[in-house]
Amino acid sequence: MANAGIQLLGFILAFLGLIGTIASTIMVEWKASSYAGDNIITAQAMYEGLWKSCVSQSTGQIQCKVYDSLLQLPGIVQGTRGLMLASVLLSVICLLVEMVGMRCTTFMAEEPEQKDKVALAGGVIFIIAGLLALVGTSWYGHRIAREFYDPFTPTNSRYEFGSALYVGWGAACLTLIGGGFLCCSCPKKGSQKSPRYPPTRSSGPQGKDYV
Repeated sequence: MANAGIQLLGFILAFLGLIGTIASTIMVEWKASSYAGDNIITAQAMYEGLWKSCVSQSTGQIQCKVYDSLLQLPGIVQGTRGLMLASVLLSVICLLVEMVGMRCTTFMAEEPEQKDKVALAGGVIFIIAGLLALVGTSWYGHRIAREFYDPFTPTNSRYEFGSALYVGWGAACLTLIGGGFLCCSCPKKGSQKSPRYPPTRSSGPQGKDYV
């Protein structure tokens, strides 16, 4: 029962991580215009994401524009797109795998050892998915920080971390923790039943001597 509870907790955490990863990928606020400086115009705020950029006016009006060409995008955007989409795809596959391998489901109930192996495989893939999301968000955040502290970057062109980055970091951590719980719920080898052997028989009846 303890392993089933840990599996369920890991599944819930990983599922929340998947929802957060999808939300982070869709959100526009991957980087937001910075107001660090004396001559910054605060009448509008600019946001850039993986799929489009938006401008928010002080009046509350928001205008967004989808990126026209994929090939003209910076490599950081293309690479982050691929990492986040790969993380989402792996997480969806893991959800289907864990529905088969978890002990609280009836799939493969007659084969508990194979069921535990399926759950373990799903946990490992969840960890890989979490690492992909973590690498994607950290890579993008590192580029923002490097450009912010670059003395050759104009003050009006500097950006700071957007809310999508924080959502992505949190989602990656949830996915990693959930995958770790699913891996830890695998029973130890010592808990398996030892094979039964038939009782050994003596070479001959006792109490009789042969010449």
